[in-house]
Amino acid sequence: MKKLLAFGVASVMALSLAACGGASSTAASSEAADTASSGAATTEATGKKWTIATDTVFKPFEYTDASGNFVGIDVDILAAIAEDQGFEYELKSLGWDASIAACQAGQADGMIAGASITDERKASGWTFSDGYYDSTQTLTVGADSTIAGFADLSGQTIAVKTGTQGASYAESLKDEYGFNITYFEDSPTMYQAVLGGQCVGCFEDTPIMKASIKDGDLALKVLDDTASDPAPYGFAIFNADNQELLDAFNAGLADIKANGKYDEILAKYLG
Repeated sequence: MKKLLAFGVASVMALSLAACGGASSTAASSEAADTASSGAATTEATGKKWTIATDTVFKPFEYTDASGNFVGIDVDILAAIAEDQGFEYELKSLGWDASIAACQAGQADGMIAGASITDERKASGWTFSDGYYDSTQTLTVGADSTIAGFADLSGQTIAVKTGTQGASYAESLKDEYGFNITYFEDSPTMYQAVLGGQCVGCFEDTPIMKASIKDGDLALKVLDDTASDPAPYGFAIFNADNQELLDAFNAGLADIKANGKYDEILAKYLG
């Protein structure tokens, strides 16, 4: 079991380090952006090349593959929309908190990072596109854990990633079920806290958690009967001057759903 835990943690941390190695703008991110925009005309109305921020480790939505390329559902959806709408962009792999900060500071024009569309985020300055994927959050525990649901969490400590919908879901339940919350900056460290026994479980987006368990061979299990209500992911801007980009995203999203490209992308990563 110790060997299994060590291997699982090492796999996830290796993925994290690979993705974070170029936090400001990785070669993989630039390659993906250049590939997506090759032959595309610059946005006609502004003559601008858009800067798009994203997370670093959020498989299968954005991550680094074995060849060092930045890939994932969000990456491919953005590339397909840019090709459909004829705009150029640079994709910057910054991490969750840094992506938000870059958009708020005007250093990035938009953000695509598996961000759930919520009223709280809208109230704090996020402007979202149409939803492009419906996701739930679920409780994940150790593979040999006896915890079967929320009722078993009284007096226990749960791990969450700061600023995520998983954290919000945990916060909405903690008083009712009497558990404590510890916050982490990234998913791999959060998983390690559960694997190492510092926390009895964690809340994570369901497709992300399942992909991480499968690919990292982690000794964890998702408790599907703990899922939240589905909520859509959206592309986001934080400045009204970038409305043109949001409009282009929505128009392109409608087109790739109509022509089948959207379904091809989901099938590629989710099967």
